[in-house]
Amino acid sequence: MSSQSVLPTLFLAHGSPMLALDGEDWGKAVSAFGRQLPPLRAILVCSSHWEAPGPFRLSSAEVPGVMHDFGGFPEALYALDYPAPGSPELAVEASGLLAKAGLEAVLDPERPLDHGAWVPLRYLRPEASVPVIQLSLPLSRTPELLLAAGRALAPLRQSGVLILGSGGIVHNLRLLDWGGTSGPQPWATAFSRWIQAQLVAGNEAALMDWKGAPGSAESVPTSEHLDPLFLSLGASGGLPEALYEGWQLGSLSLTSYVFP
Repeated sequence: MSSQSVLPTLFLAHGSPMLALDGEDWGKAVSAFGRQLPPLRAILVCSSHWEAPGPFRLSSAEVPGVMHDFGGFPEALYALDYPAPGSPELAVEASGLLAKAGLEAVLDPERPLDHGAWVPLRYLRPEASVPVIQLSLPLSRTPELLLAAGRALAPLRQSGVLILGSGGIVHNLRLLDWGGTSGPQPWATAFSRWIQAQLVAGNEAALMDWKGAPGSAESVPTSEHLDPLFLSLGASGGLPEALYEGWQLGSLSLTSYVFP
């Protein structure tokens, strides 16, 4: 991939925060992909863990820092940092692109990076030297809105900005298999395969109506982990390939995609 190429768009599952300590095969796949990337101007992340009322919000701090927005995990996890710089200039540029598409966006100079951003970035860009900004998920949203936002932001890919959606296609914390011995639940497999089939077929209309898919109710009890996929899809220029396929605890999908 040359430095003059239009950058791909990513959808990375981030599973349990414990991936930050041991990414296993998922971490190896994300790290290997990161090493193939050319030098980046910046990274724009839309994480499932920033939902906010009103318009889109863009983090605009010079140094965002991180939040450990989870509880009940080993102390080693709370000691982790990801000291990437921010980019107020990119936040302004991105808000302008959204506004041009008729989508209101405001800057947030106080927002740190949540674990949906910094956990995958620890593998994708472990040196933490590339500026990072985050885009929120509006509390009132539809897949169509996020698709439109991705399309509005897509020109950033031509200027060295990597667009990353971070979430999980199947994410049900209430139905975890803590023994971890049974593999993915049948309903989880059905939904994940349905999503993949629509993605590789380029069937946007079906994806916008994902609630009718088999296993959707169990796989997506709330939509925040699936929704960043639609931003990545909107920013993309073609059909995706799987970067990694796998599971945690039976009901957390780690399947991640690269969009050209």
